[in-house]
Amino acid sequence: MAQTLAQLLASLPEEERIILTLHYLRGLSSAQIAQMLHVPEAAVAGVIATGRARLTAALEL
Repeated sequence: MAQTLAQLLASLPEEERIILTLHYLRGLSSAQIAQMLHVPEAAVAGVIATGRARLTAALEL
């Protein structure tokens, strides 16, 4: 049974879910998210890349 994007997002680890939601649904940049969460921008970019790959793989099933 195929999962919806909302279900896939809900199944992600909390950190990925928060960052991907801020990036894709709220339209914030990596720099804005990093500033908001007080973490390095490179860490946010890494989480976005990992999360995007995880979602893409799940959606291709």
